Amino acid sequence: MAKTVLVTGASAGIGKATAIYLAKNGYNVYAAARRIEKMQDLKTYGIKPISMDITKEESLVACIDQILIETKSIDVLINNAGSGYYGALEDMPIKDAKYQLDVNVFGAARLIQLVLPTMRKSRYGKIINISSVGGKVTLPMGSWYHASKFAIEGLSDALRKEVKPFGIDVIVIEPGGTKSEMTGLGKEYMSRVSGNSTYSQLAKGVINMYTTIEKDAADPIVIAKLIKKGIEAKNPKTRYVGASGAKMMLFFRKMLSDKMFDKLIMSQMK
Repeated sequence: MAKTVLVTGASAGIGKATAIYLAKNGYNVYAAARRIEKMQDLKTYGIKPISMDITKEESLVACIDQILIETKSIDVLINNAGSGYYGALEDMPIKDAKYQLDVNVFGAARLIQLVLPTMRKSRYGKIINISSVGGKVTLPMGSWYHASKFAIEGLSDALRKEVKPFGIDVIVIEPGGTKSEMTGLGKEYMSRVSGNSTYSQLAKGVINMYTTIEKDAADPIVIAKLIKKGIEAKNPKTRYVGASGAKMMLFFRKMLSDKMFDKLIMSQMK
């Protein structure tokens, strides 16, 4: 019997590519996002789109209830929905920071709470949390984004120990440069909040660096394949790293001191 998968943030990028790839490989896929009109084409792959706002409790509960009524179980949860606001910490409104944490951390955590009872009952489950190289490595202007991804890394490590006795695996995916709407939206936001502030020159440097990264960004299918590998591994790794520049960045972070790594990063802000 096909495993049932819920993919959040499935209207574009990694989420959409993953939903399609898993459906093509025999999984029963539900795709969730706010922009349900962007997911209508997924129906041609047998994927079931669901409108869901990751920041609204009633929306999360309704989504999980619908899937459980139709399938009785959710075998794999892929927490992919994400927000990527960038800007100087001094410039960013706290309401925007809270929204980013709601999407990237609290929404993901609430979905985990909602799927765990049936996973525990069946003594099987895969919780896939999409982090980022930005969950290990920081760039200037990304305080709240990195805070959210560092939080997902820690949450996943603690959760893994809690649910392993029930046959549930927790897997972190750490993408590097990947083609995504989020990069463009993040640059637009940064230009708006910090483009004319004290941090304007640094903002321009970060935007230029991201523009360079975008040229070599990997196709989201690279991450979709990593996710499938983690789902199907009998004894999965705790982390899978992939896409443009990811392994190199993590290598330098491991080998260099904090100050040396800071100098390396800041040398790219031109």
